[in-house]
Amino acid sequence: MEFRHLGRSGLLVSEISYGNWITHGSQVEEEAATACVRAALDTGITTFDTADVYAGTKAEEVLGRALKGERREGLEIFTKVYWPTGPGRNDRGLSRKHIMESINGSLRRLQTDYVDLYQAHRYDYSTPLEETMEAFADIVHSGKAHYIGVSEWKASQIRQAHALARELRIPLVSNQPQYSMLWRVIEAEVIPTSEELGVGQIVWSPMAQGVLSGKYLPGQPPPAGSRATDEKSGAGFIASWLSDDVLTRVQRLKPLAEQAGLTMPQLAVAWVLQNPNVSSAIVGASRPEQVHDNVKAAGVKLDADLLKAIDEIVEPVTERDPGKTESPAQRP
Repeated sequence: MEFRHLGRSGLLVSEISYGNWITHGSQVEEEAATACVRAALDTGITTFDTADVYAGTKAEEVLGRALKGERREGLEIFTKVYWPTGPGRNDRGLSRKHIMESINGSLRRLQTDYVDLYQAHRYDYSTPLEETMEAFADIVHSGKAHYIGVSEWKASQIRQAHALARELRIPLVSNQPQYSMLWRVIEAEVIPTSEELGVGQIVWSPMAQGVLSGKYLPGQPPPAGSRATDEKSGAGFIASWLSDDVLTRVQRLKPLAEQAGLTMPQLAVAWVLQNPNVSSAIVGASRPEQVHDNVKAAGVKLDADLLKAIDEIVEPVTERDPGKTESPAQRP
């Protein structure tokens, strides 16, 4: 495993981190989820990402139990706040009330005294940014979180939050956006701003919900048991990538992966790690062998000719519009 600084902070994170969105507590049974966490630890992953909303708070509980007994100082545990975690009007968003209550709930479920990174899961247009950042400052200063991050924030929002964080003497060090060969909306604005401010990217869905694994074939139904067949959690997220045009182009990447000595998932993960502003790529898994395969992307260097060939294949179906980075206009 290779390690990178999270932005310009002193915190080192594993190049590949393990995330349990739509898996732990929902898509896979706890025994399998625990096996995946053990596989991550065995392969050198030390960075684990979750959120209070995942599986209706169950994902944090599963991760907490899976990591119990591990040396806490040897792990980097990340979680997030914003999406609804209860029926009440204040059980959502980035108000001081919800943030202060949510961090306590997350710590209890994760069975830890602190998280290494606490992230605003979206931007909250219903709460003054000053209120949100002051609540985060109190959490950092109380020792319940070491660093602060955001997820899917626009460049202008990151800049405003970073300025407030400096005033409040707290380290805002990261953004967690979607990023892959097919989804490059952060490249035009978010990444240049982040590079300027010392904010690193912890990217999710480097395999475009699994499409870049190559297992989805044009003109054929999704494989049994795949994310595209899971109506409860996975199918809605992957649907936009399942056009024959996209799938045909993805199949054309297979010879390039073979040329590089990589599997398709390894190529997808290695590709996002070529961007120097990416601190870590989040991978998920429903089986331990997927973890063992994905981590082989750590430390891989793709040459310029290969990167150019990838661009030529996927460019017609690549999304680059920076306006696609968005948060709900109103709290959900």
